[in-house]
Amino acid sequence: MHSKTVEIGVGLFVALGLAALLMLAMKVSNLAELTTPDGYQLSARFDNIGGLKVRSPVTMGGVRVGRVVGIEFDDHTYEAVVQFSVNPRYSRIPLDTSASIFTAGLLGEQYISLDAGGDEAFMTDGGEITLTQSAIVLEQVIGQFLYNKAAEGGS
Repeated sequence: MHSKTVEIGVGLFVALGLAALLMLAMKVSNLAELTTPDGYQLSARFDNIGGLKVRSPVTMGGVRVGRVVGIEFDDHTYEAVVQFSVNPRYSRIPLDTSASIFTAGLLGEQYISLDAGGDEAFMTDGGEITLTQSAIVLEQVIGQFLYNKAAEGGS
């Protein structure tokens, strides 16, 4: 009888551990938010989005205000078009807001950072941010640095 109680206790402990690992995996991979995001949709065009992915965060002043919901390629302008959803409680985003793609940490995930402008009119559903700064690709920066060093050494 005593061993049966121990077995049930160990089984519950293992089940709780597996549930905790599943929740951690969902949090880390952003799969916890698979539902269609509420809010209004905005878009921005970038020359290079680097490693930006669907469900990447959209921040403003360091606070997450939305998520990327779609990424497409415009074969007429040769730009990446990123659609993102903004939480409806952040409805006062000025029309002249700019969007940049940054990396969290040295090798972390990429996200969109919005920098508010000074316009008195605000973005609405379906609006497009026209002032954008593409992702900085680490390989290009290193290549440019090495090229400059080689050019300095050769002269």
